[in-house]
Amino acid sequence: MIKRILGKDLEVSAIGLGCMGLSQSYPPFPEKDEGIRFLRRAVEMGQTFFDTSEAYAAGENEELVGEALAPVRDQVKIAAKFGWDIRDGKILGLDSRPETIRKAVDASLNRLKTDHIDLYYQHRVDPKVPIEEVAGCISELISEGKVLHFGLSEASVNTVRKAHEVCPVTAVQSEYSMWYREPEGGMLSLCEELGIGFVPFSPLGKGFLTGTVKKDAVFAENDIRHTIPRFMEQENMDHNQALAQAVTEFAENHSLSAAQVALAWLLHQKPFIVPIPGTKTENRLQENMSAAYVDLSDEDYKELDRILDGHTVIGARYSEATESLTDRS
Repeated sequence: MIKRILGKDLEVSAIGLGCMGLSQSYPPFPEKDEGIRFLRRAVEMGQTFFDTSEAYAAGENEELVGEALAPVRDQVKIAAKFGWDIRDGKILGLDSRPETIRKAVDASLNRLKTDHIDLYYQHRVDPKVPIEEVAGCISELISEGKVLHFGLSEASVNTVRKAHEVCPVTAVQSEYSMWYREPEGGMLSLCEELGIGFVPFSPLGKGFLTGTVKKDAVFAENDIRHTIPRFMEQENMDHNQALAQAVTEFAENHSLSAAQVALAWLLHQKPFIVPIPGTKTENRLQENMSAAYVDLSDEDYKELDRILDGHTVIGARYSEATESLTDRS
């Protein structure tokens, strides 16, 4: 598998694997044994970068990833996330106080069956705790060997810059795709300036850019898209189909899938970008990983940019409650 470098020295597969959907947000979920087999098969296929969080199914996702990867721990990099007030299996809000971070990392290490986390993100910026305190705590955990690299998720340019002054930030994780391009407004330039990697989640637009989500799609109540205006408001679904169709037609003309095109486009934007699409099937995993080998010409990418410029995307990407947790400072 082709590799990329996040930050100074974190080498990972050019396409990572977002593991959340194995336990929450995108039903149906596989049985535990099936999930373990899938993750181990991913390693056999060359996948080396696995993304999880304490918040995914209240730790169950970390347990799944930990059990699956324990026999091959030396072959993979695991990214996990902290920053939540979790009690009795329920997320009650944000909490990035140093004492909470220390409890969180020990709990995650236990669930992940490992003695270190390769990349540890603050999942959401906690406005009650100065980012300098958070970065200082992670710096201590790095000195102790429990964490190897520091990351931030859905953080602002200002927050990343301040954190980086205290503890070098290896990667920023945020949503970025053909249908959500906000990171181009400053975050990618900051990452380039400071030598920070960028890890797009939902790089396929939560499935929309694959061309398989039709305008009459119905989502289960435990499907994250059930709460998202881009999916639940019919006007948005009808309008945005034009972009998905255009990407699909481009892909077909180049003997590719829409997912391969969407991921190859992201990889083309910057050499420090590593998308983490989620999937539960070997076929889709192979399709996603093969995007690292897609060979499009400069003119092809210019055509894709023309397609994107010619198709507006409407509708909020999050519910108001979820959007309120993102950092805009």
